[in-house]
Amino acid sequence: MRDEFEWIKSISPAGYRQSSVIQGIGDDAALVRGSAWDQIVCLDTMVEGIHFTNQTMAPYHVGYKALAANISDIAAMGGVPLYYLVSIAIPSTWKEEGLSQVYKGMADLAEAYEMDLIGGDTVSTKGPLVLSVTVMGQVEPGRKLLRSNAKPGDVVFLSGTVGESAGGLSLLLERSVKGEFTAEEAQLVKAHQLPEPHVGPGRILAASGKRVALNDISDGVASEANEIAEASGVVLTLFHGKLSRSSVLRMYPEDQQDQWIFYGGEDYKLIGTMSPDDFSQAASACEKTGYTLTVIGEVSSGEPGVRLKRGSQVEPLLKAGYNHFHN
Repeated sequence: MRDEFEWIKSISPAGYRQSSVIQGIGDDAALVRGSAWDQIVCLDTMVEGIHFTNQTMAPYHVGYKALAANISDIAAMGGVPLYYLVSIAIPSTWKEEGLSQVYKGMADLAEAYEMDLIGGDTVSTKGPLVLSVTVMGQVEPGRKLLRSNAKPGDVVFLSGTVGESAGGLSLLLERSVKGEFTAEEAQLVKAHQLPEPHVGPGRILAASGKRVALNDISDGVASEANEIAEASGVVLTLFHGKLSRSSVLRMYPEDQQDQWIFYGGEDYKLIGTMSPDDFSQAASACEKTGYTLTVIGEVSSGEPGVRLKRGSQVEPLLKAGYNHFHN
C-alpha cells in the first residue's frame, strides 16, 4: 500500500451528487448545509496493537480517546459536538468488564460535552479489538474554518501547548501503565491518555465571523501545517523560538522536544491561520475563557510547503507525522 494521504486522494470523488455538501473528503470533517445550522460529520477508528496496547492505555482511556479524537475534528471545524455512534469488533480476548470501561470512557467525556450516544454496531472478530466512532455536530451556517482558507499575510497560531502527548507515550512505552512516574511525568502521561479537545477555542474562532484556516493536531505540527499549506497553496513559515512548549516539556533536551512537537501528534490542540488584526481579537476572547492562542509563524506566497526558521537558518519542515502505511 502506498502513502496513506495519496491513497485517500486516489479514492476521493471528483464531485458530489448532493448540492448540500459544502466540504467532503479533505478536511478534518465533512460539512453539510442544513436549515438552521450546518452539520458536521466525522469518523475515527482505533485498532488494538496499532493505536494502543494494554501497556499504554487502560480500557477506559481507549474509549475516552476514541471519542476525543472525533470531538477534536469537530473543534477544528468550529463546531459543537452533539451525537456519537460506536461500531466495535470484539475478539474473545476481551472480557465484559474491560468493554464496559471502554464505553464508560466515552460516556464520561460525552457527559462533559452534553453529547448523546444514538447508535452503532457490535460484532465479533478473530483479530484485535477495533473501535470506530462517528460524531455528528453543528456550526453556524456559512462558517467554513477550512484548511484551504489561509492567505499570504496571515499569522500562524496554535491553541495551547503541544508535544506532551508524544512525551507521555514515550514514557508509557518505556515503563507501561503500571510504571511509576514523577508528578511532572504524570502530566505527560495524562496528556496522552486523557487529551482535552479544544472545542472552546474552535467555537470562539467560529463566532468571530472571520476567515480562519484551521486544523487539529492529531498527526503532529509538521503534518498538520503542511495540510494547510497544500490546501491553501501557500507557504507557512514557523518560528522555532515561538513554538508553545509547556514547562514540563522544557525539562527534556530540545531535540527531543522538537521530535515530539513536530512528529508526535495526538495533542488535539488547534493550529490555524488568520489575519493579524482578526487574530488579536480572537486571542483576547480566548484568554477570557482560559485558553491561549500563540502566534508561531506567518503565511506567504510561493511553492506550497512549510519552513522552519531557527535563528537565521530556514529549513523545510516535511510532512512526516503519523502515516498508517509507513509507521
